[in-house]
Amino acid sequence: CAFSTAAQQRSTGDECGPEDPSEEPKHPLSGCALEHKAIKLEEQVRDLTERYRRALADSENVRRRTQKFVEDAKLFGIQSFCRDLVEVADILEKTAESAAGHAEEPSDPNPTLQKIYEGLSLIEAKLQSVFAKHGLQKMNPVGGRYDPYDHEIVCHVPAEGVQPGTVALVTQDGYKLHGRTIRHALVGVAVEAQE
Repeated sequence: CAFSTAAQQRSTGDECGPEDPSEEPKHPLSGCALEHKAIKLEEQVRDLTERYRRALADSENVRRRTQKFVEDAKLFGIQSFCRDLVEVADILEKTAESAAGHAEEPSDPNPTLQKIYEGLSLIEAKLQSVFAKHGLQKMNPVGGRYDPYDHEIVCHVPAEGVQPGTVALVTQDGYKLHGRTIRHALVGVAVEAQE
């Protein structure tokens, strides 16, 4: 209704003079001030957009890292258990070797000892298959190069027929869980003989 009367006054020629304060704009903004304000708003939009993108990237990185931690926890959560079980496997292997030595003596062919050896061999084979099923593997470093991440040197042996720096003997087997060393192999490394 107020608009229609204002429009009627203009069309009919009724004059409202400039001295009427109700007709003047309350906040006169010039074109330059509007452009400045528009530029400022555009800068704020760019700034907020950039912050948003950074926040998105940061949250994606946190999500990926958390997912990697969870996957590692699933894979390597049994690491300490495997370390303990590997010691049991060592004892089992030494017992089987000892039983094999006594069972093969020609002076005393004991069938009970032979059965014990066969049982220990079956248990050892089953244990190694369970290890493999869960990603635990025995290292076989003999003949390979010494690697400080996988091996621990316990002695040096003369290099007869092998290159210096090569693993010549293993005193204790090493194990890896999904490619990560959980127990270093105790090895003897070949060195040049000093005369």
